[in-house]
This record gives sequence, structure tokens and C-alpha cells, in this order.
Amino acid sequence: MARTAADTVNHPAPPPFAVRQVDLPALRWDHGYGRLAPGFYTRLAPTPLPEPYLVAHSPQAAALIGLGAQDFDRPAVVEALAGNRDWPGAEPLAAVYSGHQFGVYVPQLGDGRAILLGGAVGLGRLVAEGRRDLLPLLRRHANDPRWRMREGVAMALQRWGQADMPGLLTEMETWSRGSYGEQRAAAAALCEPALLRNPADVVRVLAILDAITAGVEQATERRGEAFQALRKGLGYCWSVAVAALPEAGKPLMERWFASPDRDVRWIMRQNLSKQRLLRVAPDWVAAWQAKLR
Repeated sequence: MARTAADTVNHPAPPPFAVRQVDLPALRWDHGYGRLAPGFYTRLAPTPLPEPYLVAHSPQAAALIGLGAQDFDRPAVVEALAGNRDWPGAEPLAAVYSGHQFGVYVPQLGDGRAILLGGAVGLGRLVAEGRRDLLPLLRRHANDPRWRMREGVAMALQRWGQADMPGLLTEMETWSRGSYGEQRAAAAALCEPALLRNPADVVRVLAILDAITAGVEQATERRGEAFQALRKGLGYCWSVAVAALPEAGKPLMERWFASPDRDVRWIMRQNLSKQRLLRVAPDWVAAWQAKLR
């Protein structure tokens, strides 16, 4: 599990395990990497380690796949994570990629993770299956200072949207009135082309972007990382939504072109530079780029 010094729990070295036959917690597996073409990985069982013990773990990361703090007190969990015993449902593999290393092309490189035991179902799928009680946890993670955690939230929300776009839109209307991190998560989650196939949904997404941008124009504190992440996200989100429904989106963008706010104008200029928008409205884009120079 990924971890940082800020969110790990350290464990002293225990004596050798006396009890080894303990049932493992049930995980719901989703082996996405294992569904890739064979050239992307090698099926490989982990090499067992003698007398493993837990050094540290991330409670936040563990919670995302349904493991609690008490699970890490179980010797069987540590042995399974170390490769000493099978975790039912796991499909271990070593992922690979190709590229240049030290100026030489190498056709097969390890991806740095050693052995991947498998993919566990994350929050997005659980929410899509009806676990709405997990939404407060996702919302809290939307404010995490780590970029990868924030991206994980957006991806989880998009997975929910694939199953229930009206439900996602209703929830994101609430998030769009929240913190900068929550606003950024709402915009990033909704501005995914695969989710924007229904014109009625796109109209609601545009309204959410409009409300978030109005908040940017009125913002008084802009130096923090959360505001900058929101600003950067809005710098592409508008183009995705407008490209999905130009007749509804272009008039909204035009209203913001006239804003005196420097950040709003930066956001709009960034969206005008996106190829997806240029493809659907080349003359309109060129005309506004000339006006905003």
C-alpha cells in the first residue's frame, strides 16, 4: 500500500508468529491489470519471506479497500501481504513496461511495484452499487493535499456516474458549494466525455461549472494550493463540457470572457486552447482568441 510519513502507523517488530492459521478478511477483487494484454505483465507468485512482520501501514489507504486497523493485528494478513500464503481471490502478477533507460531502449522493465497481489474494489464501485454512506469519506479525501488522492476521488465519482449519472449530478451540485477541493473534484468528475452523452446531463454540468466559476470570481484567498488546483482544473473542464453541447456552452463561456477577474480570464483562455473545443467550433474559438489577446 502506498504510504507517506504523515499517514502511516508504525509497528514495532514482534516475536515470530506462533499462530498462522487465521482466516483472512474477505476482499472484493477487481483485477484490472490482469485484463490487459499479456505483454503488459507476467503471472508470478511472490517469493515468501522468513518471519515477516508489519513495519507500517496507511489506515486511510486500507479503508479504501475495506480493511480496518484491527486487520493488521492478524498474523495471516501480514503473511499474505509478504507472499507467505495465498489471499483467496488474489491473482499475483508483475507488471512491465518498455522505454529508454540510460539512453538505451529496453523492451521490458519492471514498473517498480515488485509483485501486485491484485486489484481490490474501491470506493467508486461500492458507491455505484449503493453504498452512499461512503460519500462523506470520498468528500473528505477530495480535500487531501496529495494530488493522487484527489485524482482517485474524481475517478471514483466517475465510476459512480457510469452507473447513476443523475445521482452523481445531484451530489455534485452540493459539492460545488463546498470547499475548493470539493469544487475541483465535482468539476473533474463531471467533465469526462464518456459521461456527457445526454444533453440534459450536460446542461446540468454547465450550470455547476458556471456556479463554481462565479465563486472563483468572488474568491478573496487565492494563494493556497487548493485554489490553484481548482483554477487549473477549470482550465480544461469548461472545454470538455462545451465540446459536448456547444449550443448551450458557448453562450455561458462568452459571459465569462467579459469578466474583469484575472483568474477567470486565464481559465477561459486556457479552455480556448484545447483541441477538443477547436475541433467542434474552430471559427468561434479563433474569433475569441483574437479578442482576448
